[in-house]
Amino acid sequence: MWIKRHLPGTRMSQAVVHNGIVYLAGQVAEDTAAGVRGQTEQVLWQVDTLLADCGSGKDRILSATVYLADIGTFAEMNAAWDAWVDRADPPARATVEARLAAPEYLVEIVVVAAR
Repeated sequence: MWIKRHLPGTRMSQAVVHNGIVYLAGQVAEDTAAGVRGQTEQVLWQVDTLLADCGSGKDRILSATVYLADIGTFAEMNAAWDAWVDRADPPARATVEARLAAPEYLVEIVVVAAR
């Protein structure tokens, strides 16, 4: 059973590949001064980078879960998502409102993709 961990830390890895599936940890923005759209754009860039590092890409995303600190910002998040998502191969997706790890985080995205 082959498992490859990418950017492992003491608590978690940013990505894990197993049996041709890439599991990303929840991604949050580095610049938390940005609004929901800006944070979403940052997170999606991080998703692109991690997937590429793991030999995958957004056209291979199987599912995504989007966590919003305020579901009222759904349209702002979707503006960034719609500009980014591969329209030919969109993943399954769920969006939920949740209290995130710190109040400055407005969006967090978890992705599972084929390699």
